[in-house]
Amino acid sequence: MKSQHQVVLSLGSNQGNRLQILEQCVALLHQEVGTVIKISAVFETPAWGFESESFFNCALLLHTGATPLRVLQQILKIEKRLGRTRNAAIGYQARSIDIDIIAFDEEIVTTDKLQIPHPLLQERKFVLLPFQELQLDWQHPIFKKNIPELIAETRDTSTCEIVGKISAPLSTIPLDQFNYIAFEGNIGAGKTTLTHKIAEDFNAKMVLERFADNPFLPKFYKDQNRYAFPLEMSFLADRYQQLTDDLAQFDLFKDFVVADYHIFKSLIFAKITLAEDEYRLYRNLFTIIYKEMPKPDLYVYLYQNTNRLLQNIKKRGRGYEQNIKADYLEKINTGYLDYIKSQQDLNVLIIDVSDLDFVKNQSDYLFILEEIQKKIQ
Repeated sequence: MKSQHQVVLSLGSNQGNRLQILEQCVALLHQEVGTVIKISAVFETPAWGFESESFFNCALLLHTGATPLRVLQQILKIEKRLGRTRNAAIGYQARSIDIDIIAFDEEIVTTDKLQIPHPLLQERKFVLLPFQELQLDWQHPIFKKNIPELIAETRDTSTCEIVGKISAPLSTIPLDQFNYIAFEGNIGAGKTTLTHKIAEDFNAKMVLERFADNPFLPKFYKDQNRYAFPLEMSFLADRYQQLTDDLAQFDLFKDFVVADYHIFKSLIFAKITLAEDEYRLYRNLFTIIYKEMPKPDLYVYLYQNTNRLLQNIKKRGRGYEQNIKADYLEKINTGYLDYIKSQQDLNVLIIDVSDLDFVKNQSDYLFILEEIQKKIQ
């Protein structure tokens, strides 16, 4: 299941330096609205519906967690910043920038302010041809036809010629140079959410810890002394099995593997939860397993302070987590940091996300990507 929406936007400009304005628009959309994943070539097309200078047009695919109306509000602000003033009473007119929501997943939206899919999509080659270049598995939810079919049937005979190209912002972050990236962090740090976003934005195979299927977890939070050892053993067995299977199975359609945990977390948690004699036995078993496990090419630790962790845990509302104490979380953070310090051959990046919200704030998500990019460089 996708954690983000796939939004197709159509961009057009026929005033000023048209290509430069489109480039500025793409940058603002990426910084403020959502992650720009793909951009079509730039087409030069005649003005549609009125006499004016020709347009430069392109289409782009954007990932966002926002609603359609929220996206509309954001793009109207960007249009205004780039010199566009909308006036429905005047009708079609020359403009520095025009941003239209063409598709939002395969949803149908009909309100006074917004119609999705765009009602004139099938009549405009300057929208259809760039849309086709995005190579999406998309079907018009009303007409039940894909983009090539709509192009074949359109009555628009206007000329659309490719005149340029705009680079997608993510092309500068070569995560696919890695085979395996692990995101780690304390309980409530946001590692699973970030793993989802990275996997969707960078076409990666996603490996998520199956904690929800562990029958000992709710019991452990009620009686730690009794259930700590079976809990840690069951986690170790499941993590070993999952990582062994998923990292061994190459996916031709994905560029790399991204996981929301690394198996060494088993030893970190076990050291906190187990009695001394149980931990010695556990560590011996873990050492045998750990030698056989592939190590991540990049290990990203998301640090959050304890107060923020407690807020996140409360917010996500898992009943068995609500009694987790601050000192328990602090011990886990210490365990992770001690582990990181001891690893000389592990490619580690620590990012403090205590003051970030990379779900609601696109700029916070881009900050994390920039930190990863710096590490790569």
